[in-house]
Amino acid sequence: MGMIGGGAGSFIGDVHRKAASIDGMIDLVCGAFSSSAEKSIASGKALGLPESRCYGSYEEMILKEKELPEDVRMDFVAIVTPNHMHFPPAKFALKNGFHVVCDKPMTLTLDEAIALEEIVNKSGKLFALTHNYTGHPLVKQARAMVANGDLGNIRKVQVQYLQGWLSTPEEKGDNKQAAWRVDPKRSGIGGALGDIGTHAENLVEYITGLKIDELAADLGRFGEGRVLDDDGNLLLRLENGAKGTMSISQIALGEENNLAIRVYGEKGSLEWHQENPNELITHWLEDPIKVFTPNGNGLYPEALNTSRIPAGHPEGYLEAFATIYKNFATHLMAILNGETMNTPDYPTAKDGVRGMKFIYAAVASDTNNAAWTKI
Repeated sequence: MGMIGGGAGSFIGDVHRKAASIDGMIDLVCGAFSSSAEKSIASGKALGLPESRCYGSYEEMILKEKELPEDVRMDFVAIVTPNHMHFPPAKFALKNGFHVVCDKPMTLTLDEAIALEEIVNKSGKLFALTHNYTGHPLVKQARAMVANGDLGNIRKVQVQYLQGWLSTPEEKGDNKQAAWRVDPKRSGIGGALGDIGTHAENLVEYITGLKIDELAADLGRFGEGRVLDDDGNLLLRLENGAKGTMSISQIALGEENNLAIRVYGEKGSLEWHQENPNELITHWLEDPIKVFTPNGNGLYPEALNTSRIPAGHPEGYLEAFATIYKNFATHLMAILNGETMNTPDYPTAKDGVRGMKFIYAAVASDTNNAAWTKI
């Protein structure tokens, strides 16, 4: 793979590199790691790349890699930049024949997301979006249980994603991660909505197999001078008539990365907590509580096939992230070998458009005094 962004000081770039390497299927071979050519080359050399494969811009990288022999050039590009720099390089890569993995949310604007999905479809290239939490084995178990009808008809969903790292004005210091996330020119119209709300939205739709039909959003902007949301409470209506609630925050003092979901059906319910990802707790109408663990008894193939290590050994954030890359790489290798296969389980451009529509509907609802708004 080649990488756009993710140079010195980047959090998510390092996560992508580590996750992509876990299963031994992907090597980093080139990159345009910074908008500064000097910083990009320095970052690439620090990662052990030859200077000839460290580029000053994504345009240079894509055009020069395209000229290399097929067995030498990159097969796909990973985009790990702030939101405003997702669409331009993704479009350029796809139109020049390269597959793409992109961090979420997919684009800066909804119009860009719709346009990018169309470009992906016309290109015939693969596009993966790193909604990494769907890569956890027990999230896949939860999805399989719902799809199999174990819980019966879904009636209610509760999801939360609570952080506290923006309780203080981090963006006014040297925190680059905070600075771009509170800037609408780089983040888009959603703050916490785009950064963590899209993960919550995606998790609801992934596990239940149901789309959120409409929502009512009450957003907060507690940080002094912030124009983007840093907190929010949303009511949800799912397409089957189920009801839901979502709570997101980056000013919930004391919270670290408290993503959790509860799904209630007619016959049973389940709950999963990202900070304790190796347990899926289920409750049943007549049977006792049952707790599933990775590689444990009663798992569906979707969960068993995702677990990498023996039962009792914890799997976490990087492994879940790696599952997205593994499934994408499996699909890409089949294409490169001229084989056909069913699309493996990883988020696509369609999920990216859903996420952007969610952001826009929530902002519109909040602007209209939390009125019910269709996605």
